[in-house]
Amino acid sequence: MSFLIKPASSLCNLRCKYCFYEDESENRCQKSYGLMSTDTMDQLLKSIADSTTEGAVVSLGFQGGEPTFVGLDFFRHLIQEEKKYPTIRFVHTIQTNGYVLDEDWATFLKENGFLVGISIDGYKELHDLHRINAAGEGSFDRIRENLEILKRHNVEFNALCVVTRQCAERPHRVYRRLKDMGFSYLQFIACLDPIGKERGQEAFSLLPEDYGRFLCAVFDDWYRDWKEGHFTSVRQFDDYIHLLTGVIPSSCAAAGRCGAYLVVEADGSLYPCDFYVLDEWNLGKVPEVSVLDALNSPKALSFRSDIGRRPKECKDCNWLPLCHGGCKRDITFRADEPENYYCPAFRFLFEYAAERLMEVAKAEFEAMRRSPR
Repeated sequence: MSFLIKPASSLCNLRCKYCFYEDESENRCQKSYGLMSTDTMDQLLKSIADSTTEGAVVSLGFQGGEPTFVGLDFFRHLIQEEKKYPTIRFVHTIQTNGYVLDEDWATFLKENGFLVGISIDGYKELHDLHRINAAGEGSFDRIRENLEILKRHNVEFNALCVVTRQCAERPHRVYRRLKDMGFSYLQFIACLDPIGKERGQEAFSLLPEDYGRFLCAVFDDWYRDWKEGHFTSVRQFDDYIHLLTGVIPSSCAAAGRCGAYLVVEADGSLYPCDFYVLDEWNLGKVPEVSVLDALNSPKALSFRSDIGRRPKECKDCNWLPLCHGGCKRDITFRADEPENYYCPAFRFLFEYAAERLMEVAKAEFEAMRRSPR
């Protein structure tokens, strides 16, 4: 079972101009649910334990807002409370802007095996253009310093970079700088436009043609590194290789279906997806509803089955086995006909990179076949 927990709801110490969760929280009756109490966390763990069998592996991912906003003592309590359920193996991740990380945080994260995702947009000028603090100042230098603390403590970390219009203009620089900072696992997320607004109208908006060129340029760097034996993981490309070798991809979009996980807001409310933490998709609140009942509720099942009407173009598209129509958050409508906003970008990438993707996939498949079981 997998859970994406928002212990600080939409609260954050930065004011990122493109923040999709800030926009999401503006589109519900209650913008923020404050800080999660330890009682709510305890009730969630109990509900998880009641819904699993002995030997279960449970993934707890913490996100925001900014999850460190809830404080380190909250996470210390979490680890102690988990000890009440010795038959469950808990796996922890945290996605953070890294702004308040220090020696105490690094020690805790290392001792408890947290995988840390750092939200960082490549290089200083780009990052500071959108990721500013409450005073309007750039946050790159401070996050860069805190990253060195994680390195000293041997904390496992990766990078999440939001691809904006400006980011797409410097793909090679973004890729190189992230590698130079010590990131070997990169995740590039296409910037989301505000809910209900026409796509492509914001200063940070990512246009499909720009995204396509960005993906191709980063693919060149990724492929070159693979060819030279200096592999850097890029989640999106890894997913394509997984699909070509018969392995389940890590992302919902690549799999072509919404994932069976739950988002937990700070008040214990449950939702089916991070992009849909909206009033209409509230599945109930722990402990009034169990996590298993929420996961299997008619509303959750409807959400996972209704991935948005597939565009007609998907039916005869050669690239459907790699794209699967994409994420339903990117489905837009033209004259009541659905289309994936980034379809042109993906088509451009696949036409550009297909031969090399197959080369990598064949090599990886042979390596898997030769490896001892």
